[in-house]
Amino acid sequence: MYPKDRRYTKEHEWVLQEGDTATMGITEFAQDQLGDIVYVEVPEVGKKVSQGDVIGSIESVKAVSEIYAPVGGTVAAVNADLDGTPELDNSDPHGGGWYCKLDLSDAGELDSLMDAAAYEEFAESNG
Repeated sequence: MYPKDRRYTKEHEWVLQEGDTATMGITEFAQDQLGDIVYVEVPEVGKKVSQGDVIGSIESVKAVSEIYAPVGGTVAAVNADLDGTPELDNSDPHGGGWYCKLDLSDAGELDSLMDAAAYEEFAESNG
């Protein structure tokens, strides 16, 4: 169910490493729990973040939730498509609904995150 090429956090974010850069977003489980997403706040390009920092928020018809950095780095790009179509998170959370790309400060931080199988088990037992 969850892409095997990514790592996952207990806060329900995913991260995909591509060389020295990592793309991140929220998981299908997270968007399902939130319901219809109406607004996404992403960090500014150039912002330096540490693993676990709050870097934005998601507003849905049910709640407002914070977005956490799954790894540390510098924001290299943000998904401008979410500005006009935040519902991309509902229809394609593991693809077009990505939030930002980070230039990694320590790729080793990825090792502290769950693989797809561990995350799926975590989501099922903590949902």
